[in-house]
Formats: sequence, structure tokens, C-alpha cells
Amino acid sequence: MTRDLPYGRQTLGPEEEDLVREVLRSDWLTQGPRVPEFERDLAAVCGAPCAVAVNNGTSALYLACRAAGLAPGDLFLTSPVTFAATANAGLLCGAGPVFADVDPETGNLDIGAVAAALETHPRIKAILPVHLGGRICDLEALDELAGRHEAVVIEDACHALGGAWPARDGKVHPVGSCARSLMTCFSFHPVKTITTGEGGAITTCDPELDEKLRMLRTHGITRDPRLLHENHGPWYYEMHDLGINARLTDIQAAVGIVQLRRLETWRKRRLELVQRYDRGLAAVPEVAVQRRPRGEDLTCWHLMIIRTPRRDELFAHLHAQGIGAQVHYLPLHLHPYYRERFGFAAGDFPGAEAYYAQALSLPLFPAMTDGDCDRVIEAVADFFRTGPRAP
Repeated sequence: MTRDLPYGRQTLGPEEEDLVREVLRSDWLTQGPRVPEFERDLAAVCGAPCAVAVNNGTSALYLACRAAGLAPGDLFLTSPVTFAATANAGLLCGAGPVFADVDPETGNLDIGAVAAALETHPRIKAILPVHLGGRICDLEALDELAGRHEAVVIEDACHALGGAWPARDGKVHPVGSCARSLMTCFSFHPVKTITTGEGGAITTCDPELDEKLRMLRTHGITRDPRLLHENHGPWYYEMHDLGINARLTDIQAAVGIVQLRRLETWRKRRLELVQRYDRGLAAVPEVAVQRRPRGEDLTCWHLMIIRTPRRDELFAHLHAQGIGAQVHYLPLHLHPYYRERFGFAAGDFPGAEAYYAQALSLPLFPAMTDGDCDRVIEAVADFFRTGPRAP
């Protein structure tokens, strides 16, 4: 019997089980020694001096916006083609959303649209580019625009851990190095490049931001003797800001430590599968793949996104064959909350809407076999040859 293929899934093995078992038998389940170990390993992978682990990618985005000083009266700019968490993070700080349109062939922010939005809305304090499916935005151009408008760049790299991008000068920068951003945010949800079950992180090159993020993830509380206003003894702590409980546990960190060891192997496998899809789908009519970037071999693909005018029919056809295609994403400005609260409407961002009308994510995860990939390719090709097939 042919097995069902989800669009993405985690890969876990005995090494994760062994390290989790060690934690369960130790004295620490929450903020023990495995969390800082995971943070050091993640910082090394990203090429950044500071990494702060948190409980999920949403918290990572929210705490990054808080640490950057986003507050009521400010505006932030992001893509409408993203999961709700990206924009919600800014809203939770009390700031207002500004969307810039995307290139329908990539789903990433259109640089011209960003430039126009910055001119129209001078109160934009932060730009949150989304590396959709692992395809990295033009960070050099975005950072230059941000600098001219006194804004900061906070990368939503929840799809992009393990990737890298070539700068104009030829230097290669890992995602998370913050070479052209203030902070970079990650998610470790099970369908992402690595998982900790749930989890997230923020990287930065700024030690003051690192300190602030650590305080914000723990209720705004510090025990650091350098920061205390008073000191009543070794039990003493003070709340210096309004934070939340966004801590990652040692159990989750143990899983992440092992997962990071496999990251490069999985990156290469994802690339192999995407390139196999590209070759197999090249001759299929009415199908286009997400436009590939310069330096594609550096990319860590999270999603295999195609575009077709018959998206809805193809979606149903694939699911009838046990192939779990998915759609990423309904543009944020079309959600009822954003329409009703902020007055966005259909037609506001035609690039995003054109992208959404045709976008479909095919299965992509490291444990997929070449045969799995070929099965999906054949199912797509069969649809355009013969039409939908009954389950």
C-alpha cells in the first residue's frame, strides 16, 4: 500500500532519545545546562556571537520587536505573504502594520514596493523580511533602504535556518549572522529545518540586545549583580521590564543539539530534492517553480513551492492520491482581522494576491526518497495529462 506523504515532517532518531533521556534523569528539566549549549551551537552555525533560545518562533519575533523598541505610535513593515505570527509580533508591541507587495515569482518582498512604502510611511521603525520557503530576501537592498529611513531590519528566517547568501562583494553570509540586519528569528516547529518540538531563537551581533532579550524571555527579571538596584542576598532578583515566560526547556534543547549536527546533511538533501523536482516538472505545462536565487546551492529549502492557475484542482487531485500538498499562505491583508481592524481589502497588494491564487507547496523533507519525489512529480504530470483522478 502506498504511504501518505505529508508536505513536511520531522526526522528524529536514537541520538535525540538518548540525550533527552539524560536530561530526564538529571536535576534540570527547564533552564539547565542544555539550553546554553544549544545556544552556543546555534550561534556557531549562524556565525553570530549571540543566540537566545525561546519557546517558539512567534515569541522570537515578538521579543525581537520588543527589544528593538517597537511601541505604540510606531509602524513596522512586512510581507503580506507570511504566517500571521510575523505581523502579529509587531501588533503585540502596539505598533501598526504596513505591508509591501511581493514579487509573485518568489513570494518575497518587492524592493521597489518597500521603497515606496518607506516614503509613504515615515514612522516605519522596523522592516521584517520573510525568507519564504527558504528563499532569502535581498538583505543588502533592504538594509540600505532601512538605513536611509532610520529603520532596522529584523529577519523572519523561520523557513531559512541552514541557508546562506552571497553578497555583492562575493562574501557568503549564513542566515542568522545578522550581516545586514539587527536580529534574525527562527522557528523549530516540527516541519522546519530542525525541530525541538516547539521552539525558536533570536540571533544578534549586539551584546546589549542579547542581554535585553534574555531578560524579556524571563518576565523581565534579572539576577545579574551588575544590573540590580539593590542586593538582599543570593536569592534576590528584580523585574526591570515587562517580559513574558518564553523559555525553552532543557528537554527541547537536547533535541535541538542533536538536530543541529545533522543540519548540513539535511540542507543538502533538501537541495537535491528541490533540484529533482525542478528537473521533473520542467516539461509539465501550466506549472512554474518558485524562482531560484543567485547562489541557489547555498539555500536551505523549507518548502517546494510551485505555481499553477489550476491550483485548487491540483490540490484536490494530489490529496486524493495521498500526497499532502499545502498552501502557504493566505495573504495577511485578506484575513478578517486585518480587513476589519485596519481597513485592508482585496486588490491592495496584487502581487501577493496573484502569488496566493496559484501557490502550492509540494512535499519536502529530508526523509523523502527519490521515489517519493518521483511519485509526486508523476502525480502532478498525470493531472495535466488526464485531469483529476478519483481517490
